[in-house]
Amino acid sequence: MADFLGVPDTGALLFFGLSFASFATAFIGVFTGTAGGLILLALMAMVMPPAALVPVHTVVQLGAGVTRTMIMWRWVMRATLLPFIVGAAIGAGLGAKAFVSMPTSATMGILGIFILIVTWLPKLGRMGAQSSRFAAVGFVATFVGVFVSATGTLVAPFVASAAPDRRNHAATLGALMSFVHILKMAAFAMIGFAITAYIPLMAAMIVTGAAGNWLGEVALNHTSEQRFRLILQVGLTVLALKLLYDAIRQSGWLG
Repeated sequence: MADFLGVPDTGALLFFGLSFASFATAFIGVFTGTAGGLILLALMAMVMPPAALVPVHTVVQLGAGVTRTMIMWRWVMRATLLPFIVGAAIGAGLGAKAFVSMPTSATMGILGIFILIVTWLPKLGRMGAQSSRFAAVGFVATFVGVFVSATGTLVAPFVASAAPDRRNHAATLGALMSFVHILKMAAFAMIGFAITAYIPLMAAMIVTGAAGNWLGEVALNHTSEQRFRLILQVGLTVLALKLLYDAIRQSGWLG
């Protein structure tokens, strides 16, 4: 396979295919309120080397989060930002020694159950003061995110519980996840992972992701609050069940 624009093991067809995937999943992420980053990660995992997957996905998702925040800034719930950033910084600073010692199947199972509980019992997502709640979510999302990358699914139920409007949800989730990805990039820089060869691909995916964000906001403005909440709840449930299935499969319980 020729290295299109110097991107390792990436032909022109794959290059443009991943760029379109970034567009489509950015649209999905805004319109459904979740899932976009996780779907993109799954698609990239099919065609990219494992060592480059999470760092490249992180940069692309940062681009998607920043452009979504810029497009929808007036809808961001600013009171959530500082507590979340403080929690996220602590999560990144402490590292993940305890996490990496836990089997992947156990981690996915815990996340799946947690997402189901918060999604279907929304009052739990509003327990305690908002500042402490989002500080804790920021810590966990960054701590786990270095290894599983797409943790927007974990943050989404808490944002949904606090957001009075579907546009508040989409904008705030984009802003909060941008901080998570910035801290993850700092962690990758500390361990010396170089992704300069993937700059053309990442740039293309960020541009197409921005287009997907814009179109997603247009679609969001033309849907009802009730429909959005239903789509979000169903989407989170499906993703949580997928995590539980993967946890059971990896643990060997299915034989």
